[in-house]
Amino acid sequence: MPTWPDKEEALLKEFLNGPSGLASYGGGPRSTLRDFQRFVASRKAPPSAKMLSTWLKAGLARFSVRYAIRRGLFAARFLRWLAERGAVASDPIAELRSQYGCRSTSEIVRALLAPDSAKALEALRRPPRYASHLGPYIRGHVERMRCLGYAFRNEDKFIRFDRYLQEYPDAAEQPFGNLARDYIAAGSSSPEKMQRLSVARVVAGALQRAGLGAVKPVGDRLVRQEAIRTQRRPYIFTEADIQNLLKIAGEFESAKHRLRAAVLRCMIALAYCAGLRISELLGLRMRDVRLADETIEVRESKFFKSRCLPLSSSAVKALHAYLQVRAQSDAPVNEDAALFCHRRKGYSRAGASHLLRTVIANARLKPPKGRGGARIHDLRHTFVVHRMTQWYREGINPEGRLAHLAAYLGHRDINSTLVYLTITQELLQQANSRFRVAEVTVVNAIRGRA
Repeated sequence: MPTWPDKEEALLKEFLNGPSGLASYGGGPRSTLRDFQRFVASRKAPPSAKMLSTWLKAGLARFSVRYAIRRGLFAARFLRWLAERGAVASDPIAELRSQYGCRSTSEIVRALLAPDSAKALEALRRPPRYASHLGPYIRGHVERMRCLGYAFRNEDKFIRFDRYLQEYPDAAEQPFGNLARDYIAAGSSSPEKMQRLSVARVVAGALQRAGLGAVKPVGDRLVRQEAIRTQRRPYIFTEADIQNLLKIAGEFESAKHRLRAAVLRCMIALAYCAGLRISELLGLRMRDVRLADETIEVRESKFFKSRCLPLSSSAVKALHAYLQVRAQSDAPVNEDAALFCHRRKGYSRAGASHLLRTVIANARLKPPKGRGGARIHDLRHTFVVHRMTQWYREGINPEGRLAHLAAYLGHRDINSTLVYLTITQELLQQANSRFRVAEVTVVNAIRGRA
């Protein structure tokens, strides 16, 4: 294994052309990492946090802070790869993350760019996890939920509560009700206060299961109403919106990524026609598609559930068209290969999300910047609303079909499915029409005319 830095730049070329995926970013990563390598070589010493900070700050004379952070992220990925290969003794970024208990590489890079890097890094230091007097009970609840099959990716909100308790004066001497009340009141907005209330109630339940006397806090009705008013409602796409999205996705041609347009079209079609989550789309493998049976297999999705889904004729048509284009490319054809390929490998969640958001923005359903507008997940909401509306049109009682719809979506019960039911004007009209027909029947029965 050659040592780094090397004059021939063999390791740099191998990294860029390998699984890093940075070659598709253009010349930015290449020129950045060459500059970084020359800087380290001129110092004639192993890379360190201080050296990386000096290099980043020197770049501020030529680049914006935002691009300087991006350069730091490129260098961090390169250093991690070099450390894994044994080309450098250690990864300074990984050491800083471990030392200060910070999981975010971008925060580490920002601290290295600060005028007083040592002070900025010290500000990143977090208290240890679950070190408060209630920490063992909070951790026990998280572990219990995971044992029950929940992915429980929202652990951070419990960690924040635990850190608040660590910083609260004489927290162990205070009743839980006082701690919860002050924690909720410290929220900066109504939605945040409602989230803190939810966390405090869950922790109170965990304490009750452990035999400790803890009363669940009660929320303020006015705060709840304000949170509901500010809540972001899902965007329900019209059929014209869907056609426009498919058209724009089909124009996303790329000389380097020949399958990109076909991939985006098929993803949008399956998200709308089958209500798939983006994680489920990216988890599909070639063996999961059964065009002869007009079904797909969704494996190990949320709550570790697998399900076989029958597809509509339009979804089957979209899949068939995509597979024809895929067969003409150099994408792998083995059963375990990802269905949606990006340069012979599957898409990352971040990469696919970025492309799909761009499609939605180009359809003028989302502003160029910010988090407003339609979201990818709103296609799943749209699937539920349009399915319910179609049942009303066909004279089918949707109440009897909700359990089937919940199973199709991979939900535990119909309560999770009802969250996706956004009342649109047409759905309301269809429901009112059904009610008026039922009303006449009931009135006639009461009057003895039935």
